Amino acid sequence: MIDALKEIIIDHIKFRRQLIKLARTDVIKTYRGTAFGWAWAIIKPAVTIFVFWFGFTFGIRSGRPINGYPFFYWMLAGFIPWFYMSNTLTAGAGSIRKYRYLVTRIKYPVDTIPTFVSMSQLFVNICLQLVMILIFILYGDKPTIYYLELPFYNLLMFMFFTAWSLFSAMLSAMSQDFLNLVKAVTTALFWMSGIMYDVNSIEQDLLKRIMLFNPVTICVNGFRNVLIYHRWFWQTPDEMRKYFIVLGIMCVLAVWAYSKLKEDIPDVL
Repeated sequence: MIDALKEIIIDHIKFRRQLIKLARTDVIKTYRGTAFGWAWAIIKPAVTIFVFWFGFTFGIRSGRPINGYPFFYWMLAGFIPWFYMSNTLTAGAGSIRKYRYLVTRIKYPVDTIPTFVSMSQLFVNICLQLVMILIFILYGDKPTIYYLELPFYNLLMFMFFTAWSLFSAMLSAMSQDFLNLVKAVTTALFWMSGIMYDVNSIEQDLLKRIMLFNPVTICVNGFRNVLIYHRWFWQTPDEMRKYFIVLGIMCVLAVWAYSKLKEDIPDVL
């Protein structure tokens, strides 16, 4: 595994310029051929947010604030990072299959493919984050010094979900069933990650502890700490500790999957 890790690092350093170009190309390919083009990067999330806001404001929750904060603010701060995480869960898992020609024809390093796909999703999400900040400003919530933490939480998201992308992409390249499983689980993960409710309000202590090992939950809480609660990341040491434990496990799994399957991928594809 040590040799595989060295190979992954060397490939990423060697092809760092190509990664940025391919990430940009991936974004362009996603919205090419549509009348609204890049606007779909905003329209699709906006429609989803509106539907959930309407349902929970006028239906299930009747618009009650959460921890004293307006529900719309609270929901928006968690929903925006979720779009990156949910898209990367599925796009990352299917990245090698999507770009199989890079492996079978060009002999491009397979370990870097999930990385530029994750990068492309992050580029789009940063645009959404800028729109979110603009909405907060228009509602009278001015930027604070805590906004300096946003790059940190973006980096945490990128690190984990890029490692996930390599792990899942290797398995999905070997079996379409794994990719289908990921797509099926993503919706369940949404409801189990505190996107629409506060995990810390769960009364069952064991269940709450387990859910706070969920990297999606930790990232969502992090964005809310920045935008809503105005807390620094070092004020939540338990969540940070859990996140880096899970991140370390995912990195080990990604390197393991790559070391075991890299020779078989070209033949399977």
